[in-house]
Amino acid sequence: MSSSAPVIAAVDGSEHSLRALEWARQAALRHGTGLLVAHVLPDESQLYTARRQALSDPAAPETYADPVAGRIRDLLAEAPELPAEVHYEALTGSVPEALRVIGSEARMLVMGSRGRGGFTALLLGSNSHAVAATARCPVVVVPHETRDEEAVGTDPSAGRVVLGLHASETPDDVLAFAFTEAAARGTTVQVVSAYAIPPTPLVMVDTPFAVLTPEGLADGADAVPAEREMLRAQTERLAPFRERWPGVPVAQAAVPGDAAGRLVDASRAAALVVVGRHHPRRTIRNVAIGSVAHAVLHHAHGPVAVVPTLSDDA
Repeated sequence: MSSSAPVIAAVDGSEHSLRALEWARQAALRHGTGLLVAHVLPDESQLYTARRQALSDPAAPETYADPVAGRIRDLLAEAPELPAEVHYEALTGSVPEALRVIGSEARMLVMGSRGRGGFTALLLGSNSHAVAATARCPVVVVPHETRDEEAVGTDPSAGRVVLGLHASETPDDVLAFAFTEAAARGTTVQVVSAYAIPPTPLVMVDTPFAVLTPEGLADGADAVPAEREMLRAQTERLAPFRERWPGVPVAQAAVPGDAAGRLVDASRAAALVVVGRHHPRRTIRNVAIGSVAHAVLHHAHGPVAVVPTLSDDA
């Protein structure tokens, strides 16, 4: 991925997608890159057709009768700051396929958890799930307002970047994305790994999860063996990323129980939760998104980034 790759916001005119547009605008500014706003028109006659038009040129000819384009121009015209380059594309065809193709060279693709016509009771729409499972770039899913209001704190954008890490399985691409996001935000990477041992009194504290730093794990330290080994594995896995991003603070947590549940808890006060798309050895289509990513997407209280790996395209 090029450092100049744009941030893409997928919009359909719904309030959910407009929240995603605002998140994408800020992301493009943080990374110093362009913003591409994409709308898939309800036309199934073609698999994929694109038309690019600079938002700054309202006199440009309209190829499609796109009711969303004017609203997007108006919203961005009122924004306090815009990236140097902002473009709009109208696409036709299958929503997941159109976004998968356009996102192949993107820094990230940002979309709402539900689109126009989504049922209120649904936490994640079918298009959002399909795009997160198949896109060639990281996909950030921004939750609808009801879920976001349940988050702890008044300014979730100022929170940490939470990274769900399996020390031996999470690909480098996932860690690099989390560190890059934390560096752009000037915040901490909170690393969370889970181990399948019942909690002990040593880790029952008044926090969403107990944090024991590797520095406190001398041979005689009070910690269950699985927790101690998990933190040591974390430390070894994170070493090259600490060297690459020396200015990014890192907090480590080894927690008992369910990884997805712990990440959902952490999402209440996080700016972003970052997870890998699936186990690198899994290739069956219906588990491509992975159980942890699937659960976090459906239940997190803030934005979630699902990061693919190179093996996805193999």
